[in-house]
Amino acid sequence: MHIRPVLPEIIVFTMACVILLADLFWKRRFKGLMYAATQGTLAAAAVAAYAARNETPRVILHGMMAADYLSVILQIAIFAMTAIVLAYSRTYMTERGVFRSEYFALALTGVAGMCVMVSAAHFLSLYLGLELMSLSLYALIAMQRDSVPATEAAMKYFILGALSSGLLLYGLSMLYGATGSLEIGKVAAALAALPRQDLVATLGLVFVLSGLAFKLGVVPFHMWVPDVYEGAPTGVTLYVSAAPKIAAFALFLRLLVEGLHGLSGAWQEMLVLLSFLSMAIGNVVAIAQVNIKRMLAYSAIAHMGFLLLGLLSARVSGYADALFYALVYALMTLGAFGVIILLSRKGFEAERLDDLRGLYNRSPWYAWVMLLFMFSMAGIPPTLGFYAKLAVIQAAVSAGFYGLAVAAVLFSVIGAFYYLRAVKLMFFDAPVDAMPLRPGRDLRWVLSLNGLAMVLATPWVGALIGICRAAVRGFP
Repeated sequence: MHIRPVLPEIIVFTMACVILLADLFWKRRFKGLMYAATQGTLAAAAVAAYAARNETPRVILHGMMAADYLSVILQIAIFAMTAIVLAYSRTYMTERGVFRSEYFALALTGVAGMCVMVSAAHFLSLYLGLELMSLSLYALIAMQRDSVPATEAAMKYFILGALSSGLLLYGLSMLYGATGSLEIGKVAAALAALPRQDLVATLGLVFVLSGLAFKLGVVPFHMWVPDVYEGAPTGVTLYVSAAPKIAAFALFLRLLVEGLHGLSGAWQEMLVLLSFLSMAIGNVVAIAQVNIKRMLAYSAIAHMGFLLLGLLSARVSGYADALFYALVYALMTLGAFGVIILLSRKGFEAERLDDLRGLYNRSPWYAWVMLLFMFSMAGIPPTLGFYAKLAVIQAAVSAGFYGLAVAAVLFSVIGAFYYLRAVKLMFFDAPVDAMPLRPGRDLRWVLSLNGLAMVLATPWVGALIGICRAAVRGFP
């Protein structure tokens, strides 16, 4: 049995177990090495994934996993995002007493679940990866057991997540009843032979799309996003906001595009509604927020609406644009939450927009870095966010969704208000807290590189979109 394509998952999950056991027997000696060991694990898994890039696309492990270029790209992205999360949150989690073995083990098991999700070729492996990731997220959010907001956020996420998982599982069971198979490739072939409006398959699609929409956090399945973003420790919110979005996007590709392309006419109509509502509600409600984490949560909802613009085109070029948007969004949100962590310190959580006041006076460099993230999220040229939004809007136009594309442009203008408000607070208001910023070395360097990437990577936008097109080339 050829295990090379699943070697990244094996490395990550094995190291999660090793960290727990090593901390149990050599707690004092191993404690200082956990961070380095986790970062080394992510690097080794990325190398293993990259080594499999030239593998011929195929289904392995008796139809359970797919070995293709898409899984390689998404796995490397997940490893990179998680490594950035750990670098940003190192000082923050240490000061709050949760930078321990359980944190690293849960982070790695969540990564293992995401890797299984992006490589799944079977309903069972897909659901297994989803639950492994979800359970890890629930535990991470609740790690601060003495924090009432964190415990409440974890409970809300757990209850609503269990409901969405039930919807997804019920939809998958209906698709199994309609097609007689659990393998995504065989499901696609069976759907092609069914009548055009098969009732059981269409009902299964509705339940599946409801479950997927919850994982992505789009309206009207967005209720958990603001509460979880606000209640979880910022270091965990950082984790929840980036890599899991990439994994959820992979679910859309694997299930809707690869498995249910025969029902594309039905899911296109549903995605149009989800996209419009997400862009509208996310951008409008974000204006009223005074908590910066809730503002970024509603911003995330709006961005997921833009992401769906590429998917609903039902074209390979649109899928590539949506993949590019997902990767750029993950980098933008990592940087924004990285600045929030920068402003936090032991005994103080930077959660209100007012905490941004006078950042330019306190640290001009990090004010400019945050400006780049805000401009990129708003889609202001010449940042990466502008090219990402332009790509998905062009995908919608090319597919004939002219009204939705116009709405996307209008909602981008509305969304620019609250991003520019943050810039105004940083550059033109007097600081409320004049205490100097003392970021750790990891946070200082990685945050600076993350911010510069928003503009320095723009000459290679074409090449990056080309890589994304190569990743989705085999999709229908």
